[in-house]
Amino acid sequence: MNATTIAAGIRDGSLSASGVVRDTLAQIAATDAALGAFVSVFDDHALERAAAIDAQRARGEPLGPLAGVPIAVKDNICFEQTTCASRVLEGYRSPFAATAVRRLLDAGAIVVGKTNLDEFGMGSSCEHSVFGPTRNPWDHSRVPGGSSGGSAAAVAAGLVPIALGSDTGGSIRQPAALCGVVGVKPTYGRVSRYGLVAYASSLDQIGPIAGSVEDCALALSVMQGVDTHDATSADRPADRIKPIAGATDTQDAPSLKGVVFGVPSLAYGAHNDPEAAAVFARAIETLREAGAEVSAIELPHADHAVAAYYVIASAEASSNLARYDGVRYGRRAELPQSAALDEMYTRTRTEGFGAEVKRRIMLGTHVLTSGYYDAYYLTALRARRRIAEDYASAFASGCDAVLMPATPGPAFALGAKLTDPLMMYAEDVYTVGASLAGLPAAAVPAGLVESAGVRLPIGLQLVAPAWGEAGLLDVAQRVVRALHPGGVPAPLGAA
Repeated sequence: MNATTIAAGIRDGSLSASGVVRDTLAQIAATDAALGAFVSVFDDHALERAAAIDAQRARGEPLGPLAGVPIAVKDNICFEQTTCASRVLEGYRSPFAATAVRRLLDAGAIVVGKTNLDEFGMGSSCEHSVFGPTRNPWDHSRVPGGSSGGSAAAVAAGLVPIALGSDTGGSIRQPAALCGVVGVKPTYGRVSRYGLVAYASSLDQIGPIAGSVEDCALALSVMQGVDTHDATSADRPADRIKPIAGATDTQDAPSLKGVVFGVPSLAYGAHNDPEAAAVFARAIETLREAGAEVSAIELPHADHAVAAYYVIASAEASSNLARYDGVRYGRRAELPQSAALDEMYTRTRTEGFGAEVKRRIMLGTHVLTSGYYDAYYLTALRARRRIAEDYASAFASGCDAVLMPATPGPAFALGAKLTDPLMMYAEDVYTVGASLAGLPAAAVPAGLVESAGVRLPIGLQLVAPAWGEAGLLDVAQRVVRALHPGGVPAPLGAA
């Protein structure tokens, strides 16, 4: 069941929150050992919350739009245990809940657990985790994508209808695409970042991953809005991002008449897997048949996006992660009392951070040093501005959404790209542009390919103008209906 159905059933009494949560916890206990989506499960907390919601209903009190809906939260978003999948925060418990989580709780949602990720959100495969890798529900020998791989896998496996992820350069959209679900990165400033452990502060965003556009719209409508705790949250009225009728509803064939999609030449790059490229081509034809206009556009600076992103994000990470020094919180290396302070810093960070985090800290420190700052960091900032201008030009020309693949191909094998960081970074070729421009973007299921006898999902990405989430989600839902008139396929064994 999706979140909208669960909440409606609890409100009308056909379901109980306690029953829904017990079923969810049982399913997690039965299946997650093989999947590795969760790093902690809050059985007692979830059951207590469910009982309180059932009591509310029994008293005739009004219930929130997410009353009794089980959700999962990526483990770099503050709530209870918050480790960022890193040894440096091993055992850390947050003293507060992130604003996005608090708003979902206030709407009646029930957090059943925290999900796995690449350490501090740095990765595209969910393999860089102190807890070990998460596995793709479609094929356990493959990655679920990253860094929000645990959240995407939990939703795809049917363990929860909604999970929160964070997106810095594609960490919601890429795993959603590889797991065959829906993921939304909001406009920068739409959702408060308060309580999101910082990786790259000018890029990080919290967003929903769900089995349907409808559930993403519901979660986003609750989380959005200005927050006095976050100076980067936009001081603008909350938009009406209304839940959309579900894709399984009986209704006429969806129409995309009047919708203009712009497809950049980047979408047809040589880096695309041939079968994935065929899925993309078929999707475009289907959208045309549904009435959409599909036009060729250019994003002239798109080829510079990956390089610019990894310079900017790493520079900000090197600054943000300086706080993990063994003094204020988290891990501290055990050394003799006679040891110098800088030795404690060095040992703590050496022991606490994984290889990929160290790589990005060193890269970020390098590009910010005197003599390299202008050549790398300032050049990357100029490229970022040009990329944002390219998107603005596309929308000014009458394009409603920029359409491209979400990833170059389907989920790859565990371990296949761990020893080659550049191959891993290339997985972000389609997603980093919207992040650099601060634009809302969604990944939706496009179709399936077959690899080694296994069916694997391929995702489409839609990028919209700033603050255009309502229109983006409306179009995304119509795209899903056009591409999957019989319903979006799910992996075998999904709850």
